[in-house]
Amino acid sequence: MMLEGFWYFRCAFSRRNRSDTFNQLYLVGLKSIGVITVVALFTGMILALQTGLELMRYGQQVFIGSAVAVSVVREMGPFMTGLIVAASVGSSMAAQVGTMTVSEEVSALEVMGINTNRFLVMPRLFALVIMMPLLTVFTDILAILGGALVGYTQLNVEVLAYYHNAISFAGVKDLFVGLFKAALFGLVIGTVACHQGFAARNGAVGVGVATRRTVVISFLLILILGYMLTRLFYL
Repeated sequence: MMLEGFWYFRCAFSRRNRSDTFNQLYLVGLKSIGVITVVALFTGMILALQTGLELMRYGQQVFIGSAVAVSVVREMGPFMTGLIVAASVGSSMAAQVGTMTVSEEVSALEVMGINTNRFLVMPRLFALVIMMPLLTVFTDILAILGGALVGYTQLNVEVLAYYHNAISFAGVKDLFVGLFKAALFGLVIGTVACHQGFAARNGAVGVGVATRRTVVISFLLILILGYMLTRLFYL
């Protein structure tokens, strides 16, 4: 297992793939920051507002920190990050690989003896598996900050009390489960995008179909896997 993981790492950072790998890391990471920032911030604000309005009926709105932190770290952080990356990066990867397929660039690479899985797939998979957990941590932090903002400005919850409850209820297990989900979602997105790209046919129409299928299939798999992993780790 360790040797296989080392082989994947070596393929991603071989002399031929190194520049493409760093380019994919840039595309997955920095190119997604803007959308993730807005979505994460407002996700935390919505969770805090909806939870706080219900807790206010019982005078327990101080506990919104725990509700937001657990929901975001365990489920919503990797889930929202996965959907954003699938829609933006996954679709782009499928379109790029699909265009290379229908224009017979992939066939030309194979004729030259280049392993297309190593050359095209591995840099993309590596970038997604590495960057998804990092983006998820960024999403978690912003969502919790958004919840704190709503709690302080609209629900009269002190910032220190909010963070005390958030830290008390969101444990290390929740964090690692969320990061594991994120890495798995990245693997799923990359696999689906590359598979659909290689399966593209019939010119530009086929590339469009591959792009749409990548987004739809990735969304469905993220939903299903998210539920199954939560059930596995918490039931």
